[in-house]
Amino acid sequence: MTSKRNPTRAVRVGSVTLGGGQPVAVQSMCATRTQDVDATVEQAEAIRRAGGDVVRVAVDNDKDVEALREVRRQTRANLVVDLQENYRLAESVAPHVDKIRYNPGHLWHHEKAKPVRDKVRYLVAVARAHDLALRIGVNCGSVDPDLKARFPEDDVRAMVESALEHCRYLDEAGFERYVVSLKDSHPRKVIEGNRAFAEARPDVPLHLGVTEAGIPPEGVIKTRVAFEQLLSRGIGDTLRVSLTLPNARKHEEITVGRQILADVAAGRFRSVPVFDDDKLNIISCPSCSRVENERFVELAEAVKQMTTYAERHALTIAVMGCRVNGPGETDDADLGLWCGPTHVNLKRRRESVGAFTYDEILPRLRSELDALIELRGSAPVAG
Repeated sequence: MTSKRNPTRAVRVGSVTLGGGQPVAVQSMCATRTQDVDATVEQAEAIRRAGGDVVRVAVDNDKDVEALREVRRQTRANLVVDLQENYRLAESVAPHVDKIRYNPGHLWHHEKAKPVRDKVRYLVAVARAHDLALRIGVNCGSVDPDLKARFPEDDVRAMVESALEHCRYLDEAGFERYVVSLKDSHPRKVIEGNRAFAEARPDVPLHLGVTEAGIPPEGVIKTRVAFEQLLSRGIGDTLRVSLTLPNARKHEEITVGRQILADVAAGRFRSVPVFDDDKLNIISCPSCSRVENERFVELAEAVKQMTTYAERHALTIAVMGCRVNGPGETDDADLGLWCGPTHVNLKRRRESVGAFTYDEILPRLRSELDALIELRGSAPVAG
């Protein structure tokens, strides 16, 4: 099968070019702690050897920056740094990476007195000085409150408008070397958001992803649904498959991504059913260096197994691995868990239930799930 690609401009990231008619690039993210240099280098190289064009690493503090310097020295991978809550670190990390990714929602929350446009100009100045690309990484779960307030009933529209707004900021600064991503944990929202953005800005390269897709095989299926619908329409210049996997298997995200690309190119569409909201949906994040307790992956697996009895109820349970994305990304779930070093925080949508140890959380989750099913009087979906 052949499809006409969107006429996006070319954006160089290290030795790879995104957009401009180049092959769709596949990337992943290190799930190791960045300060564990040996483990991070090993994982970055494993991703690269598996066919990863770009490897993302998270940096949260000055010690991470020092570690990143050594990681850069020891790996041949094209590196992207993920600036979550401190955009000011951009200047420190810039000498050691090929691209900087920032989240507009997180940028809004940091130094609130300063206009967002000024923060973006700072990032542009850093990118120019160090010959870097930028990624505007928008997530449905972390759109800034101003945009949420403008579109209270349409989180996809808020996500798209956030991306378009930041494109305008970069355009006003005369900076064109950027890509955009619009992600959510639901394939339908990913499809809608990326199609709307691609229609408005067909010139901007798009990075595709279903964030927190979860554990295989469900996480792969969700991702296929979104990627097949978008790639077959010529939308997408680079992608990441975000799966909940142990560190030793993180490079499998690349293998899955390459297989999806090959299947779409050959016209093999394996994820025929559309993802409907008519059954239990388990969301879990892909595990990264921000995870503070590696029991998170085991917990995600245990939640999946424990909740099989409720699989025919239209509910969503989110299992997030860190305190950065956890609180916001669980807001829309019926029941949300975000994991800290020693405790797991349990929520009913935006309401906190409490913090429980890793040994206590499963029985409490089951109790909350049973109560929610009874409260809703939710009848199983007919099969």
